[in-house]
Amino acid sequence: MKQLLFNTQNDWIGPALRFTLGFIMLPHGAQKLFGMFGGYGYPGTMTFFTETLKLPALISFLVIVIEFFGALALIAGFASRMWALLFVAIMAGAIVTTNYKHGFFMNWFQNQQGEGYEYHLLVIGLCVALLAAGSGKFSVDRWLMGMW
Repeated sequence: MKQLLFNTQNDWIGPALRFTLGFIMLPHGAQKLFGMFGGYGYPGTMTFFTETLKLPALISFLVIVIEFFGALALIAGFASRMWALLFVAIMAGAIVTTNYKHGFFMNWFQNQQGEGYEYHLLVIGLCVALLAAGSGKFSVDRWLMGMW
């Protein structure tokens, strides 16, 4: 199991993927958890997820935790494959519950009710590449594998 989760090459592909994904997702997690960057914070996000989207409280909590702490773990390169898989689940869930009905494109010109799902597909693509590549150079995963 540790091989599957932590094994990685000493290359630049992993850091490029995980830094991109981590630094993109961290502000989204900070919005949901702390209310930073114009977000609603934990109470407001939980209310929106559970009352408006009708998600179970446990799923709502996990989305918030994964987006913030998962982003930090990706930046550090800790269990990147696991976090990438969890982000795939979150993005697929966002497409299915919210974004599919608005079509493919983001709402650049404010001419539709909500955002499309192109952003979510890009994140999923980064995650799939990270699942294949692993954390790469300068990662906790690489350090842990050297210890075992």
